[in-house]
Amino acid sequence: MTESPLLNQRYQLLETLGRGGMAVVYRARDLMLERSVAVKVLREDYSSDPVFQERFRQEARAAANLSHPNIVTVHDFGLDAGQLFLVMELVPGMDLKTFLQKRGRFQPEEALKLIVQACAGIGYAHRAGLVHCDVKPQNMLVTPDLRLKVVDFGISRALATIHPNEQSEVVWGSPQYYSPEQASGGAPSPSSDVYSLGVVLYEMLTGELPFTAASSTDLARLHLDTPPPRITHRLPGLSPALEQILLKVLSKEPSARYRTADQLGRVLLNFGEGRTTQPLARAQDSAAAPARPDPSAGQPQATGLSIDWAAVGLGLLALMAVGGLAPFWMWVYFVYNPPLR
Repeated sequence: MTESPLLNQRYQLLETLGRGGMAVVYRARDLMLERSVAVKVLREDYSSDPVFQERFRQEARAAANLSHPNIVTVHDFGLDAGQLFLVMELVPGMDLKTFLQKRGRFQPEEALKLIVQACAGIGYAHRAGLVHCDVKPQNMLVTPDLRLKVVDFGISRALATIHPNEQSEVVWGSPQYYSPEQASGGAPSPSSDVYSLGVVLYEMLTGELPFTAASSTDLARLHLDTPPPRITHRLPGLSPALEQILLKVLSKEPSARYRTADQLGRVLLNFGEGRTTQPLARAQDSAAAPARPDPSAGQPQATGLSIDWAAVGLGLLALMAVGGLAPFWMWVYFVYNPPLR
């Protein structure tokens, strides 16, 4: 950073919020609009690298076009003194990884409320034609009132640019959370983000990652070939229905998972609200909570036959009106057609 506390003669950098592999995030003050913001500045050792500059620009373009309550809003983007920067809304709270480390594993109800919000934000990006490609708890910010916002679309991919059979020697993403197809350098898809969301949910529920290894190569091999540990072995009281959802999400084959984050979010939302059709889940829920009285008990049941009495009344009036004119029309007929004598 330069010695000046001002970036682009507008953003006053106040304190460091976090450091990543290629950037530093600051809490700053937008002097023009007089509001607090978060400013992400590309680190000096990467500022002159065209590859990282392009990734940074890509994040700015991708995120600036996304407007959703569960995605961090991008306000501005620019270059100052040879350093690229991204200006975003300042979200109070902490990232989900830090939150998890501070408090330990989540109860299923708590975890579902947060992960459904992540699904909503990432699902919106999927509908906009983007794959996040780096879904992890470090890229999810949680506010004190438990609202979740997804951040960092730095390596996102536009669906229109992805060839299904593409292969890359460079593997983007975070080894603990990326999908098997990403681990092999294959083409990402929305279901790749779904897999990563499954890893995050697994970690939230158990406090542990499904796969750990000493190197990224070993981690990639585990994602590719090894089934995830059964979550009910670590949490015997967990609903088998929820475990089945997780096993589907963590399938090695992309086509076996839920296709988009929206689809996964709907499944988890229905499960969380008790509308799942899984009999095991229903049995467990009924054992854990007292039965609720049926408000329809003792009430007469509808027969399915609904009579519109207003329509019936109008029909009768019309019939009476027509019937009352019958003698008049008979008289007219006989006037013009007298009977033969």
